[in-house]
Amino acid sequence: MNNFFSKNIAFADKNVGLDYPTYIIAEIGANFDGDIDKAKELIRAAKACGADCAKFQSFKAEKIVSQNGFSQMNLKGVHGSWDKPIHEVFKAAEFPREWHKEISEYCKSIDIHFSTSPYDFEAVDLCDTLDMPFIKIGSGEITWLEMVEYIAKKGKPIILATGDSTLSEIDEALRVIKETGNKDLVLLQCITNYPSKIESANINVLKTYQNAFNVITGYSDHSPGPVVALGSVAIGGRVIEKHFTLNKKDAGPDHPHSMDVNEFKVMVDYIRELEAALGSTSKFVVEEESETVFVQRRGLYVNKDVNSGDSIKKEDIVELRPALGIPPKYKNKLIGKIANKDLKADSPLYWSDF
Repeated sequence: MNNFFSKNIAFADKNVGLDYPTYIIAEIGANFDGDIDKAKELIRAAKACGADCAKFQSFKAEKIVSQNGFSQMNLKGVHGSWDKPIHEVFKAAEFPREWHKEISEYCKSIDIHFSTSPYDFEAVDLCDTLDMPFIKIGSGEITWLEMVEYIAKKGKPIILATGDSTLSEIDEALRVIKETGNKDLVLLQCITNYPSKIESANINVLKTYQNAFNVITGYSDHSPGPVVALGSVAIGGRVIEKHFTLNKKDAGPDHPHSMDVNEFKVMVDYIRELEAALGSTSKFVVEEESETVFVQRRGLYVNKDVNSGDSIKKEDIVELRPALGIPPKYKNKLIGKIANKDLKADSPLYWSDF
């Protein structure tokens, strides 16, 4: 599997890989609150913030949750904090199938990518008919190998989130994808809590993914602020996904743990600054150091007047800034050399002086 997956992937007109800018996804999810005009407002805001993609989630409540199943659980996390039955919350959060084409075309009209996470086979088929740059497989689907295979067989690039997963479960899912021949995969670390804790982020697992599976990596981040996203980019993550809202106080399950417009814009700006700062793996003197390379370094100077014909002694030489003339590492080679001209105290030494 080490050399199977692509190192560079085309998400429509944008390339994704170590040599390209980080691909940033604004996860709108259910934050449009059942209003298509609000969905479009969120898309415009995501575009203005610098997001590459506005992403939604495609599910029908009856195909994703069991009312009876959840009634048997005593939930203590975010799902247990909702004031309605989980089935009703999911029903209210549905992204209507009849909106998909209109939203896809709207995204195209303002030059931002559209994508969605499908949670049933019909939704996958709908995604396949749309001009989507990738299909996202959410963390909860990683052990539903039939669905993983069904999506992979569509031939579109895949983003696979790995929240709640063990390394063996990830390996199993990747083997299923490999068997379909689909090489275009991005693997995202994720902690599936809302919000997740900074100390749970485990950004360094991206190194494990990179080494074990040799894939493009990134992070689907539910933690507060930009720290986890920035850390991920710093160690080679090239896709960042964050939940996005117009107002954290809006009604709805995802708004409180989403980034608002200002926070998202700051994150994007920081990521672009970080990319500029990361540079390359080569070490060289940059243009802005062209003066300081002399100002900060030392050269060899004489600390007293030396007459032509005199032999240079160790005690005649001192290391001083700026680095004019002979570098200090050649000091011992000068001892015993005969000066061919008069040298004034505090003069830099040059090879032509001997």
